[in-house]
Amino acid sequence: MSDFLSALNRLPATRRDFLRRSGIGLGSLGLAGVLSDDTSGLLHAATATNPMAPKTPHFAPKAKAVIHLFLNGGPSQVDTFDPKPALDKYHGKSIPLNLRTERETGAAYRSPFKFKKYGESGIEVSELFSHVGEMIDDVCVVRSMHADVPNHEPSLMLMNCGSGQLVRPSVGSWVTYGLGSENQNLPGFISMCPSGYPIKGAENWQAGFLPGAYQATYIDSRHQEIEKLIANIRNATGLPRDQQRRQLDLLQTLNERHQQARQQDAELESRVQSFELAYRMQIEATDAFDISNEPQSIRDMYGDSIQARQILIARRLVERGVRYIQLWHGAGQPWDSHDKIENNHRRLAGECSQAIGALLKDLKQRSLLDDTLVVWGGEFGRTPTVELPKPGANAGTNSGRDHNHYGFTMWLAGGGVKGGHVHGATDEFGFQAVEDRVHVHDLHATILHLLGFDHERLTYRYAGRDFRLTDVHGNVAHEIIA
Repeated sequence: MSDFLSALNRLPATRRDFLRRSGIGLGSLGLAGVLSDDTSGLLHAATATNPMAPKTPHFAPKAKAVIHLFLNGGPSQVDTFDPKPALDKYHGKSIPLNLRTERETGAAYRSPFKFKKYGESGIEVSELFSHVGEMIDDVCVVRSMHADVPNHEPSLMLMNCGSGQLVRPSVGSWVTYGLGSENQNLPGFISMCPSGYPIKGAENWQAGFLPGAYQATYIDSRHQEIEKLIANIRNATGLPRDQQRRQLDLLQTLNERHQQARQQDAELESRVQSFELAYRMQIEATDAFDISNEPQSIRDMYGDSIQARQILIARRLVERGVRYIQLWHGAGQPWDSHDKIENNHRRLAGECSQAIGALLKDLKQRSLLDDTLVVWGGEFGRTPTVELPKPGANAGTNSGRDHNHYGFTMWLAGGGVKGGHVHGATDEFGFQAVEDRVHVHDLHATILHLLGFDHERLTYRYAGRDFRLTDVHGNVAHEIIA
C-alpha cells in the first residue's frame, strides 16, 4: 500500500502537467467520468505530439468545417430536387431508355409530389423539402451525380471512403488528418446516427490505415439525456474528484511504461489517446450536446424531433471547432423506398426538412455558413421507373423505385460554393447523368479543394505506396465554386 501511495505522490499535480507528458488524440468515449477541480488546464492549444493539432492546408480554404447530412438508403432525385415533367407524360408507359437496374423495373412512375420555384434563382424544389427551398439561393444543386454500382454496401463505401471494394479511410478521417481540429476537448470527427448503425456500421467512418486518432466518435442521437447520449459522461463512482484525478494519473503512468516497450503499436497509442480525449470531454461535451441551453425560439425553428435535435447539435459542434460532423437519418437504410415511396418519403422528409432549412438559416445568421460546408444526399438515387413486384406478390401493389447509380442529386451549401446554382443535368426522365457529370471521386476532390487541399497532394504512405482519398481519380468541379 505504501508503494502505491508513493507512486501516486510522484505523479504530476495538475492537469496541464499531465497533458504535457502525454500524447493527445481522439478515440472512443470509453473512460468513466473523471473530473478535476483545475478546469483551467483544459487544452486549447495543440502540442507537438497531438495528432489533432490544427494544421495548415495547401492553400487558403473557403471552408473550415463540414456538416454531412446523409440520407442513407438513397432519396429519389425526381421526387426532391430534379423535377421531370416527362414522367407525367409517360406515366404507366415504357420509356425509351434501357439501363440495367438492381431489381426489375417497369413503366415510368411520375412523382406524387408537387414542385415549386423558390428564391431569386427560381430553382424548383419538391414540397418535401420546402424549408430547404426557402434557402435555395444559398444552395448549389448538383443534378448530375453518378456512382459505380446500384448496391448499398459498395456505394456507401464509395461515398464515405472513396472505394467500394477495399478498406480505405473515410472522408472525415482524411479531413481531420489534413486539418486537425480547432477544439482539443471534443472529437474532431463525430458521426451521429439515431437508434443504431447504418449498413456497414462503423466502416462508414473508419480511419482505415490512418492512425486511429482520425476515426469518428459515434453518437446514438436518439437519446435526449446527456448521460444516455454519451456513455460515462458523468462520474458515477462516488469518489471525490481529487481521488479520481490521482487514479487517472496513476493509469497514465502505467500506460506510459507499457507503451515505452511498444513504440510502434498503433492500436495501443489509439487506446491511450481515447482515454485522454474521454477525460477532456467530461466538461465541454456536456455543454455542447445540451440543446436546452438554446433559446426556445431557436429550438422551435428546428422543430421537435430526433433529426431536429441532432442537426441543432451539429451547429453547436461547428461553433465549438469540431471539424467534420456526419448526420445519418437512422439505423439501416431508411430512405430505401422500394415500395410506397409517397408515404415513406413524405414521412422521412417530414422528420428532417424543417431542421435542415433551419440549419442553413441559423448558420447564415451567425455568419457561420460562409466557412461551413453543408452536404446533403445519399449513397445513390432512385429510378424514375416503378419497381415491379417480386414473384408471388400481388400484381400492381408496388409503388416504389429501385436503386439508381446512373444519375442522382446531391446539394452543397455554404463553404465557398455557388448559391442559387444548378450544376449538371440528367436525361429527360431523370435516369442518367448526361450533362456536366460529377462522379463521387469528383465530389471528394471538390470538398477537399474547398477545405484548402489539392486532393492529389493530400496523401498518406502505407504499404509502400502513397494513398489518397480519390485514389487515381477525381477532378475538382470548379463550376460550382463561387
